[in-house]
Amino acid sequence: MARSFYFTILSLIIFTSVSAQERYTASNIHSHNDYSRPNAFYHAFNAGAGAIEADVYLRYGKLVVAHDTSAAKQYITFQKMYLEPILKAMATQPRPLNLLIDLKGDYEPILSELLKELAPLKSLIKDNNQNPLSIIITGNRPPPSYYNKYPSYITFDDDLLQPHTPEQWARVAQISLNFENYSKWQGEGTLPVTDEKVLKSVINAVHAAGKKIRFWAAPDNNAGWQKLMEFGADILSTDHIDQLLIELAAK
Repeated sequence: MARSFYFTILSLIIFTSVSAQERYTASNIHSHNDYSRPNAFYHAFNAGAGAIEADVYLRYGKLVVAHDTSAAKQYITFQKMYLEPILKAMATQPRPLNLLIDLKGDYEPILSELLKELAPLKSLIKDNNQNPLSIIITGNRPPPSYYNKYPSYITFDDDLLQPHTPEQWARVAQISLNFENYSKWQGEGTLPVTDEKVLKSVINAVHAAGKKIRFWAAPDNNAGWQKLMEFGADILSTDHIDQLLIELAAK
């Protein structure tokens, strides 16, 4: 029987130094709530964001993009807002891109439809090759024991709450954690020393396990971005791409 690989923060390296990146660029940006802004997708893509996130619901057999169930009634399709623009953009500006798909609802029917809608992009999707587009499932994703039911080009976001075998852990593309579980700091004043130690230890532990880390619900301002970069967080989640680009350029 395969040995269960159960990742826990406290069982990994706590007191090692943070291996911060040498330089942060637009490729470290995760465009959160991208679809809520004008010129959705293209704003983030043309800015060079390394990751773009879409919340999807299944409505009448099609995936629609929305942040909540009331907005999902507008039937803005995932295909029109993201998949077709990706095909068009990659034809002239091919580059690495993580597409995070946040499942809102029962994962099984949503993933079944997603596989159909992704079919035209298969030549772009990374699957143990050099193709530029990575598909990462987040939100109401299946349990790790079900990962092998899906094609190898489907990878998963993880929150460290469930055990994994080594084979299941290999399907994890990155770690995403709620910042507010580790600190209530809002990016104003001084970050408490105890919070700083906890955040550093979490980032170190995730790196020790061979994964990149993103915090959601983190302070989405200059002070918050600066601290996350100082501590070595790999992915900067933001609703304010232009402001973050200015901050990165100034470093």
